[in-house]
Amino acid sequence: MKGTAFALVLAGLTAATSAHASGPEAGKLSFSVFGGTDIPTSGDVHGGATAPVPDLGPLNPDLAGVSAELRIQPRSHDRIYDRADSYGLELGYGLSDRSEVFGQIRHTRASQGNVQVGGAFVPALNTELPVYGNFSTYKSYSAELGYRHYFMEPGSARPFVAGRLGATRTDAIKASFDIPAAAISIPNARFTEQSWSASAGVDVGVLFPVSDNFSITAQAGLRYIAKLDGDDRDIGGLGLSSINDDAKRLSVPVSISARWDF
Repeated sequence: MKGTAFALVLAGLTAATSAHASGPEAGKLSFSVFGGTDIPTSGDVHGGATAPVPDLGPLNPDLAGVSAELRIQPRSHDRIYDRADSYGLELGYGLSDRSEVFGQIRHTRASQGNVQVGGAFVPALNTELPVYGNFSTYKSYSAELGYRHYFMEPGSARPFVAGRLGATRTDAIKASFDIPAAAISIPNARFTEQSWSASAGVDVGVLFPVSDNFSITAQAGLRYIAKLDGDDRDIGGLGLSSINDDAKRLSVPVSISARWDF
């Protein structure tokens, strides 16, 4: 009899804990703060092109009358910017104890990058001189809506999957191009405009309850940002207007968040 009574009490406590455990619940709101890293896996900052330059004189008067051929090669996000810092806020609304909808704002920032972007072949010298590009800081701001579905019962660690869709505003990017061997420099060339692009993502993760209304979440996923708008005002005259037309980004965001349910 005592054993039966104890089992009933334990079952009642377990049910009460589950009913009030952190995580989604129908009609309940949540607020999260998250931060982490965004690792680019695909997508070029710029494409490739071959452009003849009949006279280098406008770029360096000492080379007046000397021709060259610019041979620019594609360069990816991971080669120019590598990993970016990413952080933001989220507001969720529970549909049930297994699902919720959410709205999220996110800021992503990567430090400026400097790489060799190709070469300038000079027929008079029968040689190709390295061309370097220094690209300004990458900064974007995203606003997305999504849906998240949880597995397992409330009250314990719960895996989930999520999908989101929205828009991302990426700040204008400038680039400085240098050919040191020819003493040629094109500083702060306008490269992409401030642009709004479609963005989307999928995530998988685990929610770890800490108390009745607080939890820690760890997640990773895939994130896509559509192409930016190229700015050709400074590079179009060199025959390079096509290299900045398809600046897409595919990345793996990894983050940890603190979540409050109320």
